[in-house]
Amino acid sequence: MIDLNKDQIQELFDFSIASEAIKNAFIASAKNHTQTPAIAQLTFPEPQGECCVKTGFIEGTEGFVVKVSTGFYRNPDNGLPSSNGMNLVFCAQTGAPLAILRDEGWLTDIRTGLGGALATKALAKSGFGTVLVIGTGLQARHQARCLQQLTPDRSLSFKIWGRDTAKAHSTAEELRKHGIDAVSVTDLAEACGAAEVIITCTPSRKPLITSDWIEPGTHITALGADSPGKQELSTNLITSAELLICDASSQSLQLGEFQHLPPNSRPICLGHVLNQDHPGRTNDTQIIIADLTGLAVQDAAVSLAILRAANLQNTSL
Repeated sequence: MIDLNKDQIQELFDFSIASEAIKNAFIASAKNHTQTPAIAQLTFPEPQGECCVKTGFIEGTEGFVVKVSTGFYRNPDNGLPSSNGMNLVFCAQTGAPLAILRDEGWLTDIRTGLGGALATKALAKSGFGTVLVIGTGLQARHQARCLQQLTPDRSLSFKIWGRDTAKAHSTAEELRKHGIDAVSVTDLAEACGAAEVIITCTPSRKPLITSDWIEPGTHITALGADSPGKQELSTNLITSAELLICDASSQSLQLGEFQHLPPNSRPICLGHVLNQDHPGRTNDTQIIIADLTGLAVQDAAVSLAILRAANLQNTSL
């Protein structure tokens, strides 16, 4: 059995391979070629933390994954990362353990970054250039870096907004060190109106954006709502959008941004857009919202990519 720590996992990680694996996981999920049992979740209101256990299997692959992921959002105040956890990979033929990936939450963060970037690239206006990121944590950084790397044909201009102005400034400064055009902003309404793409990645339980701030043609990728009670977008914004996209409708309507919609709502699965079974955006005036709650098959896809890279490396030694 392979046992890898975070540094070893990062050395084996390949952006292009992981991006394709995540894309294929979305498509497999949309086609019901996966198994994703209900999420087990613990919440800790006082330290503002949570723990999720997700399991996922993509039909035709060699392994399934059990992931334990934690998010404790006050940790950065004490110099600690907000996310942690590990992925366990098991053989789909025998049930034997294949790998312990002690990633400290990094694989979850990067697959979320890739998932958001894939959705944004697929659904935003062609040639978009201005992006507003709402949030200042690790995921804000991953979203910006993954989206820029996924669109190497142009330099994107990122605006960073957060409740804490100093953290927004720090996030923008760190992104600039990685060669990304980023500045912090303080007026959220103004920034929303000027953005072609908006990415939300906060643990907010109150809407941050209303419909009257959003211009025609804007695409929004919402990532923060992943449990009951979380909400980053006002309900009137969601109901006014021309197209609603999700990673999995069952999760989105129960746990995600769309939990505030009628239960008979039918958002389109992102995998159908990525596989071109659905056209996605059809004109440059549509307001489109993609709500991503995170799929266990994304964890399976990225974990298997690491496992294959590790096996290949061991074979070549």
